[in-house]
Amino acid sequence: MAASHTLPHSRAIGKSGVLTLYGFGIRVRVDRGHLFAEWGVGLRRYQARLPRVNRGLKRLVLIGSDGYITLEALRWISDVGAAFVMLDRRGKVLTVTGPVASSDAKLRRAQALALGNGTALKISKELITQKLAGQEQIVRDMLRNSVTADAIARFNFNDELPSAESIEVVRLIESQAARCYWQSWSSVPIRWPRADERRVPEHWKHFGSRISPLTHSPRVAANPPNALLNFLYNGILESEARLSAAAMGLDRALACSTRTRPTGIRLLATSWKSAAPR
Repeated sequence: MAASHTLPHSRAIGKSGVLTLYGFGIRVRVDRGHLFAEWGVGLRRYQARLPRVNRGLKRLVLIGSDGYITLEALRWISDVGAAFVMLDRRGKVLTVTGPVASSDAKLRRAQALALGNGTALKISKELITQKLAGQEQIVRDMLRNSVTADAIARFNFNDELPSAESIEVVRLIESQAARCYWQSWSSVPIRWPRADERRVPEHWKHFGSRISPLTHSPRVAANPPNALLNFLYNGILESEARLSAAAMGLDRALACSTRTRPTGIRLLATSWKSAAPR
C-alpha cells in the first residue's frame, strides 16, 4: 500500500482557490462534514481534507477518468459555491458544473437577436481589439520584436478591424494577426533540466510552430509547449467560459465556444444587457 501525504488545505489549494486532482484511483467523498480527496500516481499519493469554513475552494479540477466522486461530494461543492470541472488527460472537457444565475428572459432574447441587429459584430470587434492589443504588448515588451508588434498594431488601428463589416472578416483579421504573433514565438528556447537535456529531442528545445505537422492545425501538438497551450485552450479555457456563461445567466449554447475567454463572457453579458428590449 503506497503511503499518502496529507496536505493542509491551504497548501493543497493555494491562493488561486483551485484544487487539482490527477493520476489514478482518484477519490472524492465527504467524511464527517469535510470534503476528502485522494489522488496521485504510483507511490506519490496525496490527500487533502477541506472544511466548510475558511476552505478557500473555488474550483475542483479533476484530470483523468480513473476513480470516483460521490453525489454527496458534488452537493458539498455546490453548497459552498465552488465549481467542479472534469477533464480527460488530453484536455477534453467531460463535465462542468458550478453556480448558476437566475434566468433573465430579456438577456436571453437579446442574445438571440444579437447576430441580426449588429450587436454581435460590435462585441466581436471589441473582443478582438483587446486580444490584439495584448498580443502586441507581449511581442513588444517580452519578446523584444518591434517589427512584429507594429504589424499586429496595424491590424488593430489601420481601419482594418474597425471597418470590418462582418464577423467572418473579423475572424480573418484575427487569424492574420495570430500568424504574425505565433511566428514571433517560434525561436523562443525552452529550458530543460541539465540532467534531461541530452535526452530531449531537438524540436522540443524551441517553441516551434503553432501548426502541428501531424494535423496541419494547432491540434495534436508535436512538442510540449504547444501541447500545454492546447490543454489550456481546449480544456481549462472552455471550462471557465462555460462557468462564466452560467454564472452570468447567459444561454451557454449561444455564448460559449472553445475560443471564448471568461472576460469576453462578461463583456457579452454587459453588452447584451444594454441592448436588451425593455
